[in-house]
Amino acid sequence: MARLLFIVSRTLPARYEYFKYVFASETVDVIFDRRMGERRRRREPAAVERRRAERRRQDVTRSLETLGWTLVRR
Repeated sequence: MARLLFIVSRTLPARYEYFKYVFASETVDVIFDRRMGERRRRREPAAVERRRAERRRQDVTRSLETLGWTLVRR
């Protein structure tokens, strides 16, 4: 499994191809951002929060919006 993960905005396919060409290896994976939005269908909050903790280690949203890509360690 790769140790680093380049996540590229879906709106930048040329940058994805470039990163894939330059960086993809056994230690680096390059993928498109797969997030589509909130998965909850209702607008009101859940009565009981079932998640014990946030699953993501870091929030990459700002980096994806400003740079179009982000790098995370697995």
